[in-house]
Amino acid sequence: MGSRKKQMADAIKEDRKQVAFAKLNNCPTSPRKMRLVADLVRGQKAEKALQILRFSSKEASRRLEKLLLSAIANWQAKNEDASIEDANLFVKEIRVDGGSMLKRLRPAPQGRAHRIRKRSNHVTVVIGALNNTQS
Repeated sequence: MGSRKKQMADAIKEDRKQVAFAKLNNCPTSPRKMRLVADLVRGQKAEKALQILRFSSKEASRRLEKLLLSAIANWQAKNEDASIEDANLFVKEIRVDGGSMLKRLRPAPQGRAHRIRKRSNHVTVVIGALNNTQS
């Protein structure tokens, strides 16, 4: 490996150390409802995001709160020596993608049937550390 390539690889490895993520697949909530809650916490500091999710009345906020706690735990497992308070963790990225769809039929008048689509979604939360040197 060349010296420039090695330096670049080391820099990328250091950047990845400051980032952790958590995924929730096949969550039985429609993506539209989950995005409403995800938009509330995108770009917020981790502590503030947890408070927003804890006091939100939406059902999707419970799932996102648990997922955010998992992402924080993943970051802590990666960086055992660093403390969470000093790292200034924030929600770097949060993606809500559509998942699989259960299709059901509901009887309708005059011998017809309506299709019911029970949607699910995939959520990815990426948290990063905002170092004091960058601020």
